Amino acid sequence: MGQPVTPPPGGGAGLDLFAAASTEGAWTVGEVTRRARAVIEAGLPPLWIRGEIAGFKAWRSGHWYFSLRDKTAQIRCVMFAKQNYMLPAPVDGMQVFVFARPSIYEEKGDFQLSVTELLSSEQGGLWKLAFEKAKAALMKDGLLDPARKRRLPPFPRRIAVVTSPDGAALRDIEAVVGRRWPLAELIIVPAQVQGNKAEASVCSALNRIRRLPVDVLIVGRGGGSIEDLWAFNSERVARAVAAMPMPVISAIGHETDVTLCDLVADLRAPTPSAAAEAATPDRAEVLVHCGVLGQRLARALRIASRHVVERLDRTGDRLTRSMDHRLETSRALLTAHSARLDALSPLRVLARGYAVARDEQGTILKRVAQLPAGKAFRLRVTDGEVNGRVQ
Repeated sequence: MGQPVTPPPGGGAGLDLFAAASTEGAWTVGEVTRRARAVIEAGLPPLWIRGEIAGFKAWRSGHWYFSLRDKTAQIRCVMFAKQNYMLPAPVDGMQVFVFARPSIYEEKGDFQLSVTELLSSEQGGLWKLAFEKAKAALMKDGLLDPARKRRLPPFPRRIAVVTSPDGAALRDIEAVVGRRWPLAELIIVPAQVQGNKAEASVCSALNRIRRLPVDVLIVGRGGGSIEDLWAFNSERVARAVAAMPMPVISAIGHETDVTLCDLVADLRAPTPSAAAEAATPDRAEVLVHCGVLGQRLARALRIASRHVVERLDRTGDRLTRSMDHRLETSRALLTAHSARLDALSPLRVLARGYAVARDEQGTILKRVAQLPAGKAFRLRVTDGEVNGRVQ
């Protein structure tokens, strides 16, 4: 580059001469933006700035781009994923405080703020606003309706648990289930319950459980800050919980913590241990109840047996009387029939002085033509037979 030429005092031709002579030392655009960036970053340290969000966009990379404006000016802002992954996304029109480093985006020469912290200046803060927005969407779809809550099975055989495999929540659940209802099979589906990957991890775990034969599901984790629990305030996670085919118990954080998952679940438990207690019957109580039922059943069987014996005795008496009456009636009928048969008997006819003639083959001879002279026959009378011959 040429050496810069000091312009002469005044203007006119001297100024034109300076302009013509200084082209040899002209800077490139990149040199200007780099120098401007260095100057701005050196002269303006990171600072808090207040303004209104405008033109907010969240890119697939996780970076946020928006403008911060007031009545007189606006500044472009960027907040990278490593700074915003714990935050719910703001919306246009929201009044916020940002802690940012002023700088120049060299490629485009744009003055911008590189944001590292973002706080809502509105009542409840950024977290509260995001929570209420998601809650309203769930309520609109009827997912918070108490009528859709399902009853827990009284004696579950398989209990699924979505939580961190390294957390105290899992150990608490295992201890309570093992003590109260060891017959149940615990199916542990590990998930990341904190951090920028927690939302996707929990949804993936829930999707895996949908295909398993499970009686009840516990979604839980221990206590923490609102940032630690935020994955369970995700509308996506809440909808996944509401769509599970089996009853769901939500046990997120401490008793004072209420998340969207708590609201859409079939039952909210204040702690993971309480969730395990709600999901299982107490073995000792069941044994006592079974003993009481056994006593009641034995007493009922004794009473029923006594009633059966009494009924059998009464039935036997009625049967005996019925059989005696039936036999008496049958004897009377038999006597009457015997009398009728006796009256119709040929022997009765013979007793009145009649006789029956039969030939040697036993054929009854009823006509004179059957008795030619010299024919032998037998004559049946009332007290026997005599032989005879026709003459």
